Amino acid sequence: MTTADSTPAASTRPTPRRARTREDRQVDADRTRAALLDAALEEFAARGFAGARVRDIAERAGVSKDLVNYHFGSKEGLYLAVQRAWLRREASFADPSLPLTELVARYLDDALRDPRPMRLLAWRGLSEPRGADTPRASADPEDLSGVRRRQDEGEVAQGLDPASLRLLLLGAVAAPVVFPDMARRLFGTGIDDPDFHARYERGLRTLVGRLGPDGPAGDGEPREALPSTSATGGEATETGNGDTEQRPGT
Repeated sequence: MTTADSTPAASTRPTPRRARTREDRQVDADRTRAALLDAALEEFAARGFAGARVRDIAERAGVSKDLVNYHFGSKEGLYLAVQRAWLRREASFADPSLPLTELVARYLDDALRDPRPMRLLAWRGLSEPRGADTPRASADPEDLSGVRRRQDEGEVAQGLDPASLRLLLLGAVAAPVVFPDMARRLFGTGIDDPDFHARYERGLRTLVGRLGPDGPAGDGEPREALPSTSATGGEATETGNGDTEQRPGT
């Protein structure tokens, strides 16, 4: 007959913890880098490169400030890493072989879904003319061969200046993010409203569609399409730090 006194006492010895493997440490490092990149994008987009503080970025990411230097070397290194992360994100949705109307619509969708990269671009544009030493992923001139290819293929009128067109399309995509108050006054709703997105996208598609030879920008004479100089229509350029930068085919 078993009595209460004969019941073995429960062990109080702690369960040994599994030793961390190299894979575990790599996963933690990747998570830390991802958290820092997202926090940095948030801070840089809100305050610009000069105004953002490493301490605030680390606090937002929930890590020690020392880990910024460990993973990225410096604030400048983190800023460049944010730019390179955007280029990878851009390459995931901006296929240069798409029709220009669809490509512009994709840029707009990305800008409205997450306006932080466009706000960061605006900060960079506002600070650089004043001589601020803002790091850049690449100092190379913008590649306009995508616009010229579209002109050769008859999608865009030959009479349009490629640089002017590229800047105009960038401004059209950025306008709701940079001027949300004006967008609300014009459209009667905020830029986060799906109705705004749908209406503005329709307007952009109409405008871009009239940039061809048959539209007001052309001479009314359709051009015969010429063979593309690239299998995909993309323009990948080598940046100064060895990364390949995918330029949108606009």
